Amino acid sequence: MKLFLRVWRQPSPEAAGQFISYTVDAVQPDMSFLEMLDVLNEQLIRAGKTPVEFDHDCREGICGACGLMINGQAHGPQQRTSACQLYMRHFKDGDTITVEPWRAKAFPLIKDLVVDRSAFDRIVAAGGFISVKTGSAPEANAMLVPKPDADRAFDYATCIGCGACVAACPNASASLFTAAKISHLSLLPQGHPERQQRVLNMSEQMAAEGFGDCSNHGECEAVCPKGISISAIARMRREYLKALF
Repeated sequence: MKLFLRVWRQPSPEAAGQFISYTVDAVQPDMSFLEMLDVLNEQLIRAGKTPVEFDHDCREGICGACGLMINGQAHGPQQRTSACQLYMRHFKDGDTITVEPWRAKAFPLIKDLVVDRSAFDRIVAAGGFISVKTGSAPEANAMLVPKPDADRAFDYATCIGCGACVAACPNASASLFTAAKISHLSLLPQGHPERQQRVLNMSEQMAAEGFGDCSNHGECEAVCPKGISISAIARMRREYLKALF
């Protein structure tokens, strides 16, 4: 396959950015999108040019590092797929592909396709944990959790913090990310002692980071690589109101 890329290049946050066009030959259908970018960078290095900076780590859809806007879609055209698990067989020979970083005030750009997502870390640090002593791991059935609650908690816990929800939302809201963390812990007995303070602290931190508010567009759920439902946001709102009153 031969592909034509339009890649956002920006050497620093202060510098002006622009799309640069590249041609990548000999792209194999079984390559992942990141492997295709590796091929591009090898071409650039051989030509004595600066390679494209992009985030990645596990390349297994687990770490959430590989956030990219691909043809205007967070993580690309394949649903429930992170960019590292998007394969080039989903594109056609001769396609033009536009690649750019997440666009959000709370995700300041560092270089090229890399943005600073440490705002997510600060939201989690505000309360997305259990600080009380829970003891050693109990026997599997010692603490009874209704199966529907356990299943929903597991679904919310699959959030990898990639930021696709923020990038896709017209308000750049982090509600789905924050709600997944809050809802996961609110459904489990271990999370109950700090339940009220957790939702207040994390919601306040989310607002302080400059994320927008949720207006129920549903774009976050559509692009989430783990398919987390916006029902988490409804649950977070209920938890917030209960904590207030």
